Amino acid sequence: MALTGYSWLLLSATFLNVGAEISITLEPAQPTEGDNITLVVHGLSGELLAYNWYAGPTLSVSYLVASYIVSTGDETPGPAHTGREAVRPDGSLDIQGVLPRHSGTYILQTYNRQFQTEVGYGHMQVYEILAQPTVLTNSTALVERRDTLRLMCGSPSTTAEVRWFFNGGALPVALRLGLSPDGRVLARHGIRREEAGAYQCEVWNPVSVSRSEPINLTVYFGPERVAILQDSTTRTGCTIKVDFNTSLTLWCVSRSCPEPEYVWAFNGQALKNGQDHVNISSMTAAQEGTYTCIAKNTKTLLSGSASVVVKLSAAAVAMMIVPVPTKPMEGQDVTLTVQGYPKDLLVYAWYRGPASEPNRLLSQLPSGTWIAGPAHTGREVGFPNCSLLVQKLNLTDTGRYTLKTVTLQGKTETLEVELQVAPLG
Repeated sequence: MALTGYSWLLLSATFLNVGAEISITLEPAQPTEGDNITLVVHGLSGELLAYNWYAGPTLSVSYLVASYIVSTGDETPGPAHTGREAVRPDGSLDIQGVLPRHSGTYILQTYNRQFQTEVGYGHMQVYEILAQPTVLTNSTALVERRDTLRLMCGSPSTTAEVRWFFNGGALPVALRLGLSPDGRVLARHGIRREEAGAYQCEVWNPVSVSRSEPINLTVYFGPERVAILQDSTTRTGCTIKVDFNTSLTLWCVSRSCPEPEYVWAFNGQALKNGQDHVNISSMTAAQEGTYTCIAKNTKTLLSGSASVVVKLSAAAVAMMIVPVPTKPMEGQDVTLTVQGYPKDLLVYAWYRGPASEPNRLLSQLPSGTWIAGPAHTGREVGFPNCSLLVQKLNLTDTGRYTLKTVTLQGKTETLEVELQVAPLG
């Protein structure tokens, strides 16, 4: 009586006898999807009647790929047949164009004329040609110690191994501690600035490897260590002494990402300066005081500040009068600019000539009140900093001008200047 493949399957339940002689190898040994492979059988003995191939862990009907009768060469597909399998007369199994789903355990069951059976086991892993993965992230710009980084390696393959790269090299130990068990997710709570950079993931198996494009991560921090520099020297928290009529540039520096916005204040009053430095072109008593730099980071919403005190040096105590312009012409205005005037000024007076002659008084400014003197022509204007403006000069304005100052402590000082008015033409 001829038996079909399914009939042999029924007999196997009664006459199963597991032997250790049959072995199964793969050709090629590491198949890639799309390959034609053969599960080669070794160690068959005796005169055999039939073969059953199973694609599964047990001899279950649901796993039956095909039954093959040796005497007739008849092959009967089973429930697990995919249309790609064919049994050879020597018992080997060919699979055309294997796919990853063909991976798994394969069992060969043989029957001899005494209806005794032997089985052999083999395992096949079909490796994919891996597509390029993609790094997915919750954000590429995070705030230090506040935000959580979450990177995921996106790949169609669920069996490939995953490894990560940071700035082109192996992932540091601290970052590796944030990997999920399968290596596909990288999470870092309270991200740090040193973890900013380029991240890539790579998927691989024994026959294929593919790395993602880099994704660049920015970590915002600061501002920290806000300081004020004079030239390259840190001046934060100290007093800077500057010679009279000299220039001074103060620089505000900090550690921050991104570069912070800067706001300067002078004696508590904001300056119209959005730069990282403030410049004093000509130092006078009016520029003395506290300069404060405030650095603000719009990403972290943090800020920091630093201050310095700027004072005239001791050499700047002596006053001097500088005509501006230095060589005025007839019809021009001239300002007799006073540099280094006393900070504790009580009153000052200008004279057209020596201060010993009261009738030569041009003007004076006691406690902010303007008073015209006998020699006032209506063309002279005094300022709180002791400077004197003479308008629409004529040749008779040539000569000596005297400034007399009195401080709150009663100290009196007299200073003279010769004004030369050049004629037109």
